[in-house]
Amino acid sequence: MELDDTDRQILRILQEDARTPFSEVARRIDMSSATVHDRVNRMEEAGVIEGYHAKVDAKAVGYGVSAFVGLRTEQGREEEALAHLAGLPEVQEVHLTTGQWDVMVRLHAEDTEALRDLMFDHIADTEGFTRSQTMVVLGTDYEADGLPI
Repeated sequence: MELDDTDRQILRILQEDARTPFSEVARRIDMSSATVHDRVNRMEEAGVIEGYHAKVDAKAVGYGVSAFVGLRTEQGREEEALAHLAGLPEVQEVHLTTGQWDVMVRLHAEDTEALRDLMFDHIADTEGFTRSQTMVVLGTDYEADGLPI
């Protein structure tokens, strides 16, 4: 789907706050609410807009530790290992990567003890992973809320 400047304006507004009413989006870009609604529907159907989410503070819901985990996979066992990772509730992202690690994972745990248990009991002993490195996040200075549209 080819996006025009109006589509991009709509996307920027919705990335700021997905709960912005179409009437407000329409007012800000000088367009009718019905036209905004049609454009949003078209972008949803085309897969440009994948969903709407609330951003939740991890610490506020009991996840005091964040970490990145680099994993090396055993050739031919990647699919089942990746499926296992995706099934762990603490795992937020799983990325196939180039470089030292075949897979990079971002996860949250309640505390360092829960992180240790997660790593030893659910990740490090998973068939298909041969090596791992855990990097605990000490602080986050910047995290973008959306894409640069």
